[in-house]
Amino acid sequence: MPILNRAAELQREVTEWRRHLHANPEILYEVEQTAAFVAQKLKEFGVDEVVTGLGRTGVVGVIKGRGESNRAIGLRADMDALPLEEISGKPWASQSPGKMHACGHDGHTAMLLGATKYLCETRNFNGSVVVIFQPAEEGGRGALAMVEDGLMDRFGIQEVYGMHNMPGKNLGSFAIRKGGIMAAPDKFSITITGRGGHAAEPHNTADTIVIGAQIVNALQVIAARNANPLRSVVVSVTQFHAGTTHNIIPEEAIITGTVRSLDEGVRDLAERRIREIAEGIAAAHDARIAYDYERACPVTVNHAAETEHAARAAIDIAGTASVDTDVDASMAGEDFAFMLQSRPGAYIMIGNGDTPGLHNPAYDFNDEVIPYGISYWVRLAEQRLTD
Repeated sequence: MPILNRAAELQREVTEWRRHLHANPEILYEVEQTAAFVAQKLKEFGVDEVVTGLGRTGVVGVIKGRGESNRAIGLRADMDALPLEEISGKPWASQSPGKMHACGHDGHTAMLLGATKYLCETRNFNGSVVVIFQPAEEGGRGALAMVEDGLMDRFGIQEVYGMHNMPGKNLGSFAIRKGGIMAAPDKFSITITGRGGHAAEPHNTADTIVIGAQIVNALQVIAARNANPLRSVVVSVTQFHAGTTHNIIPEEAIITGTVRSLDEGVRDLAERRIREIAEGIAAAHDARIAYDYERACPVTVNHAAETEHAARAAIDIAGTASVDTDVDASMAGEDFAFMLQSRPGAYIMIGNGDTPGLHNPAYDFNDEVIPYGISYWVRLAEQRLTD
């Protein structure tokens, strides 16, 4: 089937919601206005149960179908924006300095609201659709907060599904894969303590800049020589801070970066080898290190059966030629991984067309995607909750 006629009819209204959200971005858990907007819409639609404050500022709605089944599926959208100054120049650009919806969460929220309105009108399913509006996806582990607050058990969710827009992919097309689809996005920090001194007398110092430079170069062997080449890993140094002026060798240098992996074994390897490499090089120069490694969220792993369900719904909307069922995994991270650890489910990408990339200050969600996203959610819910 193509996009639903009703979804096309809703596009203008949902676009207005989306642009309102875009103009009023909020970050992490501080999404009070966004959550209030979502909760009010759910009540207006006639959602059977609306719960606020789950996972601090998350919103959940329960839509009951026409039958007596106790089956329930969860559909999740993220609500938070990024700490970024917008340069899109759109009339609906951010009105909050230093904050913008640069990842399309405004579009995700609006599309799920549109699907909620449709499902409340038709209720052409047997069971319950649980719509989940999550805070703090961008580094705050909002998905984990909602799970730990009882999301899955409280609402009897048996399967859970997520969706994200993908710039550069054809408008309204879809992409998915079984297994790992998004990486575990970890971060590390290495503080090197040596002996500072006069730049004219380097022999009397343990030069933290030289030591740090060697560590940065040596970390590249983790992907090139330590990890199985068939198991992807990225180790990127993104900051190097040291020194205050031209004639002093600094006592301390700080290196930070990120590790991206699609395999828990490789993740463990990278965490261990960063420490070993840094400690070894520092010791060779009579210096020492302090090492911190933070695991942000797990690999986003799509379950096999649920991936097939999601792909089937997408194919019904977009056609076989517009659904890639074996897309390359991304080394970006996604905290929906916590929900997929709690329940079987799948995470799918929807094409945003030829737009600036995610986390770009010129990015804007493509409102032409809206009817495709609404139609996908509706079709998935109706397929999974048939009589």
